[in-house]
Amino acid sequence: MMSIDGLAVEFSGTTLFSDVSFSINENDKIALMGKNGAGKSTLLKILAGQNKPTKGSLSFPKDYRIAYLPQHLLTDDNCSVFEETSKAFATLFAMKDEIEELNNQLTIRTDYESEEYSKIIEQVSDLSEKFYSIEDVNYEAEVEKVLFGLGFLRTDFTRPTSEFSGGWRMRIELAKILLQTPDLILLDEPTNHMDIESIEWLEDFLINQAKAVVVISHDRTFVDNITTRTIEVTMGRIYDYKAKYTHYLELRKERREQQQKHYDEQQRMIADNMEFIERFKGTYSKTNQVQSRVKMLEKLPIIEVDEVDSSALKLKFPPAPRSGSYPVTVTEMTKNYDDYTVFKNASLTIERGQKVAFVGKNGEGKSTMIKAIMKEIDVEGLVELGHNVKIGYFAQNQASLLDENMTIFETVDTISEGDIRTKTRDILGAFMFGGDDITKKVKVLSGGEKTRLAMIKLLLEPVNLLILDEPTNHLDMKTKDIIKDALKDFDGTLILVSHDRDFLDGLATKVFEFGNKRVKEHFEDITGFLKMKKIENLREVERKI
Repeated sequence: MMSIDGLAVEFSGTTLFSDVSFSINENDKIALMGKNGAGKSTLLKILAGQNKPTKGSLSFPKDYRIAYLPQHLLTDDNCSVFEETSKAFATLFAMKDEIEELNNQLTIRTDYESEEYSKIIEQVSDLSEKFYSIEDVNYEAEVEKVLFGLGFLRTDFTRPTSEFSGGWRMRIELAKILLQTPDLILLDEPTNHMDIESIEWLEDFLINQAKAVVVISHDRTFVDNITTRTIEVTMGRIYDYKAKYTHYLELRKERREQQQKHYDEQQRMIADNMEFIERFKGTYSKTNQVQSRVKMLEKLPIIEVDEVDSSALKLKFPPAPRSGSYPVTVTEMTKNYDDYTVFKNASLTIERGQKVAFVGKNGEGKSTMIKAIMKEIDVEGLVELGHNVKIGYFAQNQASLLDENMTIFETVDTISEGDIRTKTRDILGAFMFGGDDITKKVKVLSGGEKTRLAMIKLLLEPVNLLILDEPTNHLDMKTKDIIKDALKDFDGTLILVSHDRDFLDGLATKVFEFGNKRVKEHFEDITGFLKMKKIENLREVERKI
């Protein structure tokens, strides 16, 4: 168990949070929630031992093992995927090597009666007792199992980590963490860049095999599935709920309603007393009463109402120019990369106004299909766009296409049309660009900030076919809800590539599943698709080993 007592963090005289205390029990599964900037990642780094608090302390048993997955991390480029992942057992390997070296010394030394010889025997005994108390593990099989679960193919095992994107390197680091079986796992946005198959595998692992877990995530479904406790960070304090995220939202609403009620009552009481003081402050017979009320008000602790985002901002797409009845038609498409076939004889038809999801494990052809629709690659077969189709395309590298010499405000204002221009600042604020931020040049923004800005830019352009490839990776729940509502009302055609089930739920009405070198059409929404997938056990059927 870990105990956190009286924790406080201050930056440049500003208090991020103060006097925070709670405990993490042996099998707790905790969601750490709060708006951007509330201090969630800072608190996680303190728990991981990477940051030091201004005040307060952490206490836990001597052999307590903590594993931390930050949002941004790179693995060693000099190893293969399998070698890097096997580092999870480095401590075990080192212990084994040390025992062998000590035993070797005992074999070659002849000073049997010396103090040094006795010390070596004692070391071997202690180490051996510790080593053999650890459950015997076939580490190669365990490494394979976790890598498969996180979406790697056997052919990936021998590839150097330098060939993989940042998202895949994060999976390698996550695999190492899971294999170490720590007492406490700390995860900061672990599902970014992960497909639905891998997320479901991770959920199962965290629920059934992990010990204590603290997670920050904007994936509502993921959080609801794995956690049973929610700690909210807000206004420098924490609120600890023994509840899943969805139930926590209800409890938080009730708490804030009670706070508001007590605040209003207190404000009425203060107003009544102030009126009394003003009315009788010059009246001799009321002097004692006036002074008493003044002292009472001076000592009165003012009730605070926790911040709540009451923004009613609603994005609305410009009217979509009318396209032909079938904006996208793909017939008998085959795509090969050297000797590797992505898919063979794939066909699909998307009707005007449909909202469809492309789902499947990474590497099964979702992005390849989009590139074919965008005419960015050559393929065998036929890819046809309907009459008057105007495409708005959000690729995962969309941020790199922004003009780096423009400001945030200029980037959005130059493409806004009509009434939406009067709401530019509100829109930027909803996407976490507030105050002086909007005057920053694009070139000084982080990757996540550029991604959000590229999303705003796309959402304001008049198109009738939107293609969004993993659009929610850097967006918080509030921003995702704003985009989701806008997409629901979008009167054009929508193609979504996403692993975010909550985002897809109620948005995509048809699913195209990519796997086994083919594209399969499902006429259910994402919920129906997932139910069917579990029945068909597609994870085992489609896994390529």
